[in-house]
Amino acid sequence: MKILGFGTYNASVHPRIGILLEGLRDAGHNVNELNAKLTVNTESRVAALSSPSAAIGFFTQLAKNWASLVKGSFKYRGANKPDIVVVGYLGHFDVLLARILFPTTTIALDHLIYAANTAEDRGAKNRILQVGLSALDRLALTTANIVVYDTTAHADLAPPSLQHKGVVVPVGAPDTWFEARKDEPKHGVVFYGLYTPLQGTPYIAEALRILADEGELPPVTMIGTGQDYDEVRSIVGDAPVTWLDWVDSAELPEIVANHTIGLGIFGTTVKAQRVVPNKVYQSMAVGLATITSDTEPQRAMLGESATYVLPGDARALANAIRDLSRNKDLRDEMRRRAGEVADREFTHSSVTLPLSNRLS
Repeated sequence: MKILGFGTYNASVHPRIGILLEGLRDAGHNVNELNAKLTVNTESRVAALSSPSAAIGFFTQLAKNWASLVKGSFKYRGANKPDIVVVGYLGHFDVLLARILFPTTTIALDHLIYAANTAEDRGAKNRILQVGLSALDRLALTTANIVVYDTTAHADLAPPSLQHKGVVVPVGAPDTWFEARKDEPKHGVVFYGLYTPLQGTPYIAEALRILADEGELPPVTMIGTGQDYDEVRSIVGDAPVTWLDWVDSAELPEIVANHTIGLGIFGTTVKAQRVVPNKVYQSMAVGLATITSDTEPQRAMLGESATYVLPGDARALANAIRDLSRNKDLRDEMRRRAGEVADREFTHSSVTLPLSNRLS
């Protein structure tokens, strides 16, 4: 089939769309891309629906990108018309343009997040905003013919009348993460990501403080910033932790691979109970012994290849870090399990199989 990746996605920041398209290429499809990168983060997208000034900036930039997409779409007419258009991550608006430009083509929307739930997780409590974002979610799902989710829990959130459109495709990891894997990295713990309630970084901070107070804190690298950053720094205090506010996405796999233990998510929010985050797939692809929260979606996806702790339980997290740090044999075994399950199930070819079957 002729497949067109479409939208304002930024695969270097959100690699999911790249994994999908590469997997579809592996399945033998003819895949092209029509992409005009929109360099606007999630917070700015949410703010655009509640702040007039933010809305002007966001929709002005979006209009410029859409103009580029419209111009580029003329290449894909007639004999070049795609059989399938795949709208990339954060495509709530892009799917509407795709439907206008390709009115009779099957459109698959990569719907990793619900806008309303994400806004709530990022601290937006405005009731009118929530109603508007819920309407946007429903409009996007209605517009698409096929909706790609990352977990069954996310698929189950769709309105009953639209659930027949869903197909579950795990997030997986880009090739660069597998390629960065090291046989004998220097022992250390790493976390990377936005400091949002979903991540549960204050609980990570409390766990690190416990280990520091008990004299058992291993080398730790914390990468990223976000709304809980100041609280995290305050909790950790003077404990010897390496802080990196930002790492370029191209350099991140190599930096993470220089550690032996990776931290997933530990938040107690409703959204945190539904996701298997990018960092978990990536940490396992790079061969890290991975600790994450004990939730149904993560257990279903990771099986016995990860170490689980209750969401929000800093003491349990501290104990898990201590056990893996003290016991090299256990740590090596969990690193082996992580690498094996990633090699078997988290490559672009493996994760994209359900979507390829659905498209066929």
